Amino acid sequence: MKKMNLKAACLALALPLAFAGAPALAAGNAAQVSPAVYAPITVAEVEAAQKAWGEALVAISTENDKNGYAAAKRLAEKVLDSAYGYNYGPVLFKPTLTVAPQTFRTTRDGALAYFVGGDTRFPNDKGFALKSWRGFKIDNAGIVITGDSAISMGNVTLTDAKGNVTVVDKTWGYVRDGEGKLRIVLHHSSLPYSAK
Repeated sequence: MKKMNLKAACLALALPLAFAGAPALAAGNAAQVSPAVYAPITVAEVEAAQKAWGEALVAISTENDKNGYAAAKRLAEKVLDSAYGYNYGPVLFKPTLTVAPQTFRTTRDGALAYFVGGDTRFPNDKGFALKSWRGFKIDNAGIVITGDSAISMGNVTLTDAKGNVTVVDKTWGYVRDGEGKLRIVLHHSSLPYSAK
């Protein structure tokens, strides 16, 4: 009897752990879940997500320059909703040019304010995505993949419409969403250290 209870107890503890990393099934229907949800993240997927981020930043800047602030803000909202994991919970976002007490942006509103400004709750934000960016280059120092999550670190070189170049140190963390798409859940950005 004791052996049976011990086995049952071990099974009761092991089952939740076995399923902890598996995505929830949509409305209990396994046919609706893509096999990609369960596939390990690849380096190619991380690089594609990084490229999409850079293209989106340039697109928001270009939209602002051509069609104005309202159009750029609408595009930035779409980018946040498709690239970041704010729909699923907090995102650990530390933008490049922020100061206390608003250094970290764990909410969608905080991230949107950083990218396009215009939010009185974040008075120091001028709109990082509105700086007339026209090009980008991503140089990874490394990418670490652990199953359904990945972390990358390296430099992003941004070029504006006048040819001015800005280099930022960037760390991104990704997880898969319920449809198998990578979502940014960690975004740390800072200017390179200068020993002056």
